[in-house]
Amino acid sequence: MQRSITHQNPVTLFAYIGIFVLYSSLSSIHLYLPPMLAVLFVLFTRSLARNDYASILILSFCLVVFEANHGYMLFSSIIYFYVVYKFIMPKINQNFSCPWCIKLSNILMAYVGYFLFLSLMSSIFLLSPPEFNYYIIYYIVIEFLLVSIL
Repeated sequence: MQRSITHQNPVTLFAYIGIFVLYSSLSSIHLYLPPMLAVLFVLFTRSLARNDYASILILSFCLVVFEANHGYMLFSSIIYFYVVYKFIMPKINQNFSCPWCIKLSNILMAYVGYFLFLSLMSSIFLLSPPEFNYYIIYYIVIEFLLVSIL
């Protein structure tokens, strides 16, 4: 079956990757641009729920670029997001019925939980702990607005 011309998406996945790499580079230079970690977390969990392996691969590449730009351990965000998706998110979805509360918990798990995970990993591997800056509160607010749109 052919798709209608109105339902075609002209922007390819490689264009999304290019845009994200450019944006990620700009967000590491300009602190007022959020790093889109919570948006990547929401998209990653949705891709896992749909078993969309192409999206998971592309989002994993974007997460590796995020880690490289911010100096985090390789594959730490992918491992953390998968563990949260498998073990913590089912409990949150079971206990909360409010969609706004679930979205807020997703964002808090993406930023605060990932910071705690990096702190745990740095203490296990005897590395320097990640720095906590107060821009994270600004990022949480901005990305809550963005995830609310998704």
